[in-house]
Amino acid sequence: MTDFGATLRGLYAITPEDHLLPRLAALVEAALAGGVRLVQYRNKHAPIELRRAQAAELLRLCRLYDARLIVNDDVWLAVEIGADGAHVGCDDLDLRTAREALGTRRILGISCYSDIGCVEAAVRGGADYVGIGSMFPSTTKPAATAASLELLGAACRRFDIPVAAIGGITVRNAPKVIAAGADMVAVVSDLFNAMDIGRRATEFQSLFDRKRK
Repeated sequence: MTDFGATLRGLYAITPEDHLLPRLAALVEAALAGGVRLVQYRNKHAPIELRRAQAAELLRLCRLYDARLIVNDDVWLAVEIGADGAHVGCDDLDLRTAREALGTRRILGISCYSDIGCVEAAVRGGADYVGIGSMFPSTTKPAATAASLELLGAACRRFDIPVAAIGGITVRNAPKVIAAGADMVAVVSDLFNAMDIGRRATEFQSLFDRKRK
């Protein structure tokens, strides 16, 4: 596992599924302008041509802002466009295959939901971070399995790997998961539905800055 340092800390912006490239790019650029330095491109239903075009444009924007782009559920697309990594589910792809495809200079993230066994497997398989949740009821994935703050805290204490808390996270409840030990908060709705996306991104990041003090 490569040490990506400060990259895997703070607000982790997960893109909404928007088929209109100019609109998606504008949303992401607003978040980047607000201080986001880690973006996950997530679009599970678009055809590959659109996903390739969207991912390439978001990568261009991330480069402008010195940020990193992670591609959800498509290791091969991440490699093809030169993205900074990929994020997959614990059962989506053999971890060794994903790690070998990405190499050691790209980030590999694994969704572990509320499964400590998955976290163990991710650590053994060379993942760079894991995602745990849903921490709170989520409009993005309303049927997601719930994960408790106690489980999150136990995972953060037990494993030497960055942990992203995900699921229903808002600027109001984020302090709870940060206090439990989360290194990152992965956010879709409360970021990209905000009236001022850049300001909301700054608000999220400031929560981690306060913890550092």
